[in-house]
Amino acid sequence: MVGVTSPGTDGVPDTYEGYAEGRERARFTDWLRERAEPDWSAATTHRFARELGSGDLDDAVFRQYLVQDYAFVRTLTGVFGHAVGDAPTMAAKSRLVDFLATITDDENDYFERAFASLDVPETTYAEPEPTPTTRAFEDLLERAAREGGYAETLAVLVPAEWIYLEWATAVDGSPEPFYLAEWVELHATDAFADFVRWLRRELDREGATAMPGRQRRIERFFRRTVALEAAFFETAYDPDATGGGSSR
Repeated sequence: MVGVTSPGTDGVPDTYEGYAEGRERARFTDWLRERAEPDWSAATTHRFARELGSGDLDDAVFRQYLVQDYAFVRTLTGVFGHAVGDAPTMAAKSRLVDFLATITDDENDYFERAFASLDVPETTYAEPEPTPTTRAFEDLLERAAREGGYAETLAVLVPAEWIYLEWATAVDGSPEPFYLAEWVELHATDAFADFVRWLRRELDREGATAMPGRQRRIERFFRRTVALEAAFFETAYDPDATGGGSSR
């Protein structure tokens, strides 16, 4: 059945079948991204990303963000580990393992140097008090891994990484101080862009061949992730802020 359009998604059909009809090279991840509006644009062009890229971000805001992100990354690595177990080929498992090594090595080194420069004590970042948005995000990631398979796990991993590639590659120049510049660089490298493209291809394949009911579940996970990314940036300014955008 050809999909119908839904409010808030700019006329994007609510089924992948409807979206793909008449398109020579329809991509499942393009459909998901378009279905995730307006939250996708809210996340990728958020005030936080703009101020970070220009170097105008207040240290207190970045400190709050980084502590929460460090807590979130610990959950994210667990979900990547789950994806390794579910990946259909050894090549895919190897690709995911390589990225896990980057998170636990290069990115962790960045966090530790940034915390030292920002005067964040280890007692604060080792056992942070999660905001409501961080708790919601962690719950979503764990639920996708626990209740779904490879496609559902990809449905949260793809937007979580793709959004960062999107805003980071839009930054013009290198902001100061170093912890802003390096955070941009980590998410704008050719290697990271290539990994995100690979993740998208994995979800394109898995999603396009899934049954309609499963496609809808994948879409819900994807859209909720995008909404929480926007909310996560907002809580850097107001830790008590709740929400998660318009997509559910």
